Amino acid sequence: KTVMAVAMAATFSFSAAKASEKDIVDTAVSAGSFETLVAAVQAAGLVETLQGDGPFTVFAPTDEAFAALPEGTVENLLKPENRDQLTAILTYHVVPGKVMSTDLSDDMTAATVQGAPITIDLDNGVRVNTASVVTADIETSNGVIHVINSVILPPES
Repeated sequence: KTVMAVAMAATFSFSAAKASEKDIVDTAVSAGSFETLVAAVQAAGLVETLQGDGPFTVFAPTDEAFAALPEGTVENLLKPENRDQLTAILTYHVVPGKVMSTDLSDDMTAATVQGAPITIDLDNGVRVNTASVVTADIETSNGVIHVINSVILPPES
């Protein structure tokens, strides 16, 4: 799949029936609002992983979320020499297993694939660390996607 295919799929919108037949990557491509995320997943070499059996829970930043990062950040992360940093950021958005919104509780933590935990806050809507969940429970054939409005960064190690 190329970035061109992502752009051509931009007119497709989520449908619960159709999304559940597609894996996480194909669902994100079809949505058309995750072009940066899909490009990053490709650059990090994570496409096969996120098309695997799973299940996975992905907190997926929108294109607008990536655009809100400081200028040049995304372009810098997409460079081959920054693949390890990009992979760490992307895997910080993935939790093993299928976690639906009904499974969440206030102040719970979840271990990410990256290793560091994320914290769920339910006091003012649903928040994952500092990001708000804007669309929850998009089921896929190998997990679930929750759309978030900002990119969350793992703690400095």
